Amino acid sequence: MSDNTNKPLLSIRKLSAGTESKPILHDIDLDVFSGETHVLMGPNGAGKSTLGHVIMGDPVYKISRGSICFDGTDITAEAADKRSLAGIFLSYQAPVEVPGVPLYSFLRTITQMRPELKTTARKFRARVGEICEQLDMDQGFLTRELNVGFSGGEKKKVEMLQLLLLRPKLAILDETDSGLDVDALAVVSRGIEAYRDEVGGTLLVITHNTRILERL
Repeated sequence: MSDNTNKPLLSIRKLSAGTESKPILHDIDLDVFSGETHVLMGPNGAGKSTLGHVIMGDPVYKISRGSICFDGTDITAEAADKRSLAGIFLSYQAPVEVPGVPLYSFLRTITQMRPELKTTARKFRARVGEICEQLDMDQGFLTRELNVGFSGGEKKKVEMLQLLLLRPKLAILDETDSGLDVDALAVVSRGIEAYRDEVGGTLLVITHNTRILERL
């Protein structure tokens, strides 16, 4: 790949998108450089979350015009899994429960899909344990089904665990602070800080209030 040090990590040009029945985004331009933190604020229904999902490649949304380039490559037509492997991470407002899939097995699978993250089972278990300590997360959660019966705060901890394991180039945090109490918000903030400090990660934070911003 060519040298992209002076180019945006994420570059969006004239992007218009929406569902099949409703246009939502109109002529969006955005440049995000590596290591930056960008914040999208606004009322509910303004299209903030839609933009995050369109960047991630959510098939619910269709791009009618414009382009999305990531790390020097046009990904406008790429599927979500390709974008994830390229280094884009999206945290969801309401993480999905997946019955029958233990959290630990899920984490092992998603990291093994990335050649740069493959490691021995022992090193992987040690790394997961370190992150759980960072997040004040009971390792008993690792044997439970993914997000099943988890509280809102526990689900957000799981997302922070994924973030620190996957070490993406770009993390899109969609209303990560929504519905969290003070303690859970502090833990999530620690996860975000660790991502920036350890990975030098790039953040696109989507929110409608300033609670999380005060901790960034």
